[in-house]
Amino acid sequence: MAGEFTAQMSMRAGRWRLYVVLLNTTERWPEHSFDRTHPVPTFTERAEALSVLGFEPVPGASWEWTEDRENLDDPASPVILIAAVRVRSWTGVGA
Repeated sequence: MAGEFTAQMSMRAGRWRLYVVLLNTTERWPEHSFDRTHPVPTFTERAEALSVLGFEPVPGASWEWTEDRENLDDPASPVILIAAVRVRSWTGVGA
């Protein structure tokens, strides 16, 4: 799997989860669950989870947070926070 992808982190079913979006494929998206609600996973925890999944942030990329709603038609719907970063397949040290 070569190229760049988007990794996203959001809360689902009371747990933070990180996943790599693989478009135009039938492959299962790589996913890691942090198995907790609080605190929000740190930068280091996110980097380690990406590494376990075989990815690393693209050099110079930074995490960006966006706000969404559970129900897009209801402005009073609870807010969902989504973090995203560009990633690439992990190259390893010295590669």
